Amino acid sequence: MAEEAVLGYLENNTEISDSGTFAEERGINHDEIVNIIKSLNGFRLVDAQDIKRERWVLTNEGKTYAEDGSPEVQLFLAVPPEGITREELQKKLKPTVYQIGCQQAIKNKWIEMGKSQVSRKLQHVDDRVRDALIQIQNGEAVSPDDINALKRRKLITSQIWKGYSVTKGPKYAPKRKKVATDLTRENLQRGDWKEVEFKEYNFLAKGQPTEGGCLHPLLKAWLQFEEMPTNNFVESSFWNFDALFQPQQHPARDSHDTFFLKEPSTTRTLPEDYVERVKRVHESGGYGSRGYGYEWKRDEANKNLLRTHTTAVSSRMLYALAQGPFAPKSYYSIDRVFRNEAVDRTHLAEFHQIEGLICDRGLTLGHLIGVLHDFFSRLGMSKLKFKPAYNPYTEPSMEIFSYHEGLQKWVEIGNSGMFRPEMLLPMGLPEDVQVIAWGLSLERPTMILYGIDNIRDLFGHKVDLSLIKRNPVCSIGL
Repeated sequence: MAEEAVLGYLENNTEISDSGTFAEERGINHDEIVNIIKSLNGFRLVDAQDIKRERWVLTNEGKTYAEDGSPEVQLFLAVPPEGITREELQKKLKPTVYQIGCQQAIKNKWIEMGKSQVSRKLQHVDDRVRDALIQIQNGEAVSPDDINALKRRKLITSQIWKGYSVTKGPKYAPKRKKVATDLTRENLQRGDWKEVEFKEYNFLAKGQPTEGGCLHPLLKAWLQFEEMPTNNFVESSFWNFDALFQPQQHPARDSHDTFFLKEPSTTRTLPEDYVERVKRVHESGGYGSRGYGYEWKRDEANKNLLRTHTTAVSSRMLYALAQGPFAPKSYYSIDRVFRNEAVDRTHLAEFHQIEGLICDRGLTLGHLIGVLHDFFSRLGMSKLKFKPAYNPYTEPSMEIFSYHEGLQKWVEIGNSGMFRPEMLLPMGLPEDVQVIAWGLSLERPTMILYGIDNIRDLFGHKVDLSLIKRNPVCSIGL
């Protein structure tokens, strides 16, 4: 019925200007008209334009007042000309009507509330609230002041009415043809496929959702720790030392401790604004620090070297993190580093470093100690000791010791601390953000775990392959 009404009307008229009026005039439900218009518009039989109108409708409380009268008028009428006691008045009205009615009637100066007696101040009042509600119910215009007063009392609410204006579409016809959705065997046998009108194929329609893999909650938690990209063995002195607030005259920067490159001997690019902040904090301090009070040299920062620790990568990651809105991060890495050291039972010129750091607000040394106990216990080392230490880029700093059963003594296995403000704040990280970090060689805890007392038996050209074959495939219970 609705479809015939719309198409039939447009056959002799150019437009349906308002679907709401159109539905009311024909006694058809407006929702039914809207559904038909949407369908016809989809098949381009008609063109439809949205119409939106704001109108006020009564809330449930407003409908009650429109029927029974406002609470203030009900209360006024319940007070006889000679007055009434509060107790008697309360008995005559519902509790909510009495409470709201008292407030509004006193505000309007209609009644006088004595200690025990309630009396009228006027002989007659008009129920403007009820009149305004009925006007809105009937679709009549109401003054802005009345609208605001009813809104404040939550007796009316705004409602967006949606409808359409409709004109003929490019494929208009007085009656919609039924289109076929499939080419059937019968169509081919009868030969009527030549006359059948088929529905257009919708290339934009979504297909059935595909079944795919999903991340396990444990894997999601694991991915909170982001692995740092440590694939560059060559690093600049700036990221390896200067960005970490390590002074240029520090012994670790001497060629006796570090492998410097001959070609290319210097880096090509550095973030200049950040370099300037690092230079300033080295020379004259800042962020609560006095700095080192020396002339910082760009040539020293530009020198290329084989990285002495993966903390150079940590400095890059923290700088990158500081360039956007802060979000807590946990980073880790395991990769090779290089030191110009004499080779002995516990030292090599190249080894693997494990590094972890957590960046968040409110972190303390207690958090760091707790993380280290949990971390090393999972590597099979539960006997730990911590010793205060000095690092240029952490304060406080701690050396980490574990008891080596083979050597029958405590062995240093790592270093840890909280990154200094002089390192973090020039990067642009917020002042209330702390970073706890720890680093250790992969070789030393492995030696402790497998009872190896010479690092050259674990890494290098002297490794005994039978050692690898004798060890278990995995460790259970760590």
